[in-house]
Parts: sequence; C-alpha cells; structure tokens
Amino acid sequence: QVHLVESGGGSAQAGDSMRLSCVASGLSFSSLTMAWFRQVPGKEREFVAGISWYPGRHAYADSVQGRVTISRDNAKNSAFLQMTMLKYEDTAVYYCAATEIVAVHKNADRYNWWGQGTQVTVSL
Repeated sequence: QVHLVESGGGSAQAGDSMRLSCVASGLSFSSLTMAWFRQVPGKEREFVAGISWYPGRHAYADSVQGRVTISRDNAKNSAFLQMTMLKYEDTAVYYCAATEIVAVHKNADRYNWWGQGTQVTVSL
C-alpha cells in the first residue's frame, strides 16, 4: 500500500509559477513511477506529467509541454511538479498518482495509488 500526500497548491495569477510536491510512503519510492493528473468539475481526470522509476523516462501532456517540469527525489520519497507561465485553464485539482509499472502511462486506470488532491486556482 502506498500513501501519497500532495502539497503546494493555492492561488496564483496568470503568468506565475507554482511548485507542487508529493510525498510517498509505504513502498520503496525508487520502484514507483509517479505522475500528476488534474481534474475540473464535470470532466475526466487528465494526465499532466509522469516520471518513471527508470532513469530518463518522463512524459508530458501537450497542453503543458514546455511550461511544466516533473522531477523526483528518491532520497526524499518525493515527486515534484514545477509549473511556469500558469494559465487560467490550469485551474484544477491536481492529484499525485503512483504505479509500479515502469512505463509512464497517460491513462489514469494504470495507476494504483492516488493522493487526496490539491487545488490550484489561476486567476486572469
């Protein structure tokens, strides 16, 4: 069982930067592929970025490519999402997710564990 806790959400203005953090416990973090998803009311959960436990493998949604960087620190059991040039449409609840699958999947069904979510609100 993996327990995930997100932090770092809040309010920002368009153009600002924000960093989300996710701390994992319960299994060896270095064997987990981590991802960030987001969801707005009435819509499906959307893949944002993911980073494999295998070095050098990561993926981004087209909507955030070039503005977002996902990283991990295995020594701190943590994954991070650095967001820059925030847009109003980035407003959502952001979820951290984990799986033992080595590939970074964009389908939420491939992730076994989820955090409780953190709200990100971007104003114009």
